[in-house]
Amino acid sequence: MADEDASKINFISENMDQAIIDQVRNIERTIADSFPLVSEKEEVGRLERDFADNDLVFKSKLADLKERYCHVRKTRGDGNCFYRAFGYGILEFSRSDHTLLDRIAEKAKHTKDKLIEIGYPSYTVEDFQETFMEVLDVTRKSENNHEILQLFNDQGYSDYLVVFLRLMVSCYLQCNQEFYLHFVDGYNSMKEFCSQEVEPMAKESDHIHIIALSNSLNVTIQVEYMDRSGDENKVNSHLFPDDGSKPVVHLLYRPGHYDLLYPNGG
Repeated sequence: MADEDASKINFISENMDQAIIDQVRNIERTIADSFPLVSEKEEVGRLERDFADNDLVFKSKLADLKERYCHVRKTRGDGNCFYRAFGYGILEFSRSDHTLLDRIAEKAKHTKDKLIEIGYPSYTVEDFQETFMEVLDVTRKSENNHEILQLFNDQGYSDYLVVFLRLMVSCYLQCNQEFYLHFVDGYNSMKEFCSQEVEPMAKESDHIHIIALSNSLNVTIQVEYMDRSGDENKVNSHLFPDDGSKPVVHLLYRPGHYDLLYPNGG
């Protein structure tokens, strides 16, 4: 009798687990159908719809943000938002700066060669790098941003781009582990950290990821932190690196999420 009861419990449990999985997949499909990976531009003021009416702190910070930025381009909240926002932003900027595009292409080749040198399978790395280079080529030839936006909303291309940007971060951190390993806790090596916290899709990004990508591509990223820290009436800004260089990409951070910002007059 006990075995029979246990069998029934296991059967119910398995069915409940499957039902939960099916429910999550349905939610994911609904989100995918209702929100693009990278959106069209919106006026910054429309962010007000995302906050509760009585959230005075965020409303005050939004007023400050509107003083400096005119538009926002939203990304889907799937754990890859930093890479999609940055990736789209830098390629959009590169349409008018082919020197930067050449530098990104050179860094992509260097990243591929270095990853293979340190033991990553060549056929895998080359596959992601070839797709990345293909998108750079589209960017170089495009007359407007429409083709780039199409690629970033094609799940296959978009995910390959994210993977290769993650590999760029991983490669940079592993090549400079003597310095960066001091900033991560609980890992015996930078390779271990990267295999668990950088390379997997949907892993959210922190300061170390932003610093690594900024340094790897030698570009400056400005992040506007719209959270509850600091002055209640001002958005906290941070430059990566903070060396006086002009930012190439501007990002908006709200707890757990990144979007792309466009400065006034930019």
